[in-house]
Amino acid sequence: MEQKYNIVSLIRKKRERKSLSANEIKYIIKAYTHNEIEDYQVSAFLMAAFLNGLNNEESAAFTESMLHSGIIVDLSEIPGIKVDKHSTGGVGDKLSLILAPVVASAGVPVPMISGRGLGHTGGTLDKLESIPGFIVDMDLDRYKEIIAKHDLVLAGQTKEIAPADKKLYALRDVTATVESIPLIAGSIMSKKLAEGIDALVLDVKYGSGAFMKSLDDAIQLAETLVGIGEQFGKKTIAFLTNMNQPLGNAIGNWIEVKECIDAMHGTGPDDIMKLSNLLSGTMIYLGGKADSIEEGIRISEQQIQNGEAFAKWLDIVEEQHGDTDLIRNPEKYPETGHRFELKADQDGYINSMDSFEIGMASLELGAGRRTKEEHIDPAAGIMLKKKVGDKISKGETILEGFTNKADMIETVTDMLRGAVAITSEAPAPEPLVSHICDSEGTRAFEL
Repeated sequence: MEQKYNIVSLIRKKRERKSLSANEIKYIIKAYTHNEIEDYQVSAFLMAAFLNGLNNEESAAFTESMLHSGIIVDLSEIPGIKVDKHSTGGVGDKLSLILAPVVASAGVPVPMISGRGLGHTGGTLDKLESIPGFIVDMDLDRYKEIIAKHDLVLAGQTKEIAPADKKLYALRDVTATVESIPLIAGSIMSKKLAEGIDALVLDVKYGSGAFMKSLDDAIQLAETLVGIGEQFGKKTIAFLTNMNQPLGNAIGNWIEVKECIDAMHGTGPDDIMKLSNLLSGTMIYLGGKADSIEEGIRISEQQIQNGEAFAKWLDIVEEQHGDTDLIRNPEKYPETGHRFELKADQDGYINSMDSFEIGMASLELGAGRRTKEEHIDPAAGIMLKKKVGDKISKGETILEGFTNKADMIETVTDMLRGAVAITSEAPAPEPLVSHICDSEGTRAFEL
């Protein structure tokens, strides 16, 4: 018979900085998954864990409990080394939509299970659902059918895969308990380990638009994630990437999909193209289709240039019932009722962009959620016309906003004005990728 506990006593124990046993952690996760304890009680536990941390034993029990809250998918019948990628979340981070078809078109199966927007960051599922008709919710039989047919599937969590994570993911988003290394690590790895992968590439972000604000915290998270992956026998490589400004130019849902379409035609922004090819190349390497990351990058670039990546993208959109006409002709997409511009009030250089504030501004325009139930406007968002280091003249447009919420334009404009700093001198450039972390340790990386 399984041990039961008083949830209030467990909350108090963690609140008072005491360690919970593995059985106590497992009880909380299992009881919440089966609706035996309330949202507000688990919210209190999450906040106590956020403030006081989880030690290594608690973290391991947390990850394992969420992994085994559902089934672990068996994809052994599908040929090849199955590889996925996960980003810890950032503003304008739409890379999954690019690299998944690139890697699959190179012959590496990509069983990608993604999440929704979390706080100020966008979610892959929300971007996919901005494509009319695109279905991300499916059962396991359909999940396996699609990946067997296309070497690719772009899905949300099924009810069988890490159901505890699915519930906790939504709750953390609205209780200010996102930025916790053990909670993030447990959430990411329980979901990824359950989806049937053999190897994993991680994009661990740091900076103003990331959940890890400092590079040191991001390295700690990367090492935690890689350690979990290797512990479960999955080859895992992480890159530490800069989120001190948004990635690419588009922040929203449909406008990010459109930027992905540009990237798959080889015309995306430089940072998008460089990071997509690095992550894709690493996946191709782990998938056994290249002898090195460098060769994988060359294959990734080739798959974009020869059109095979975009053809794979069209195949998967059609398979998952999305409107391929809009993918071929994105200019047909319905526009928002209102658009506005933020203009420079002086000459100079863009010195910095507060990615967090820009992400929150996009949320206020309708591109994100403030509650679990809130509706997302797929066309809302922000398009950057300038990036950090760019020269700008007084009166020149810094960014453009799109919304159907006319009453939010003034508030959001003020937010955005405070998020962009212009100085007389150009700032020192920062690396897009600073470090690589794998089973051999963490070291500096140059892209």
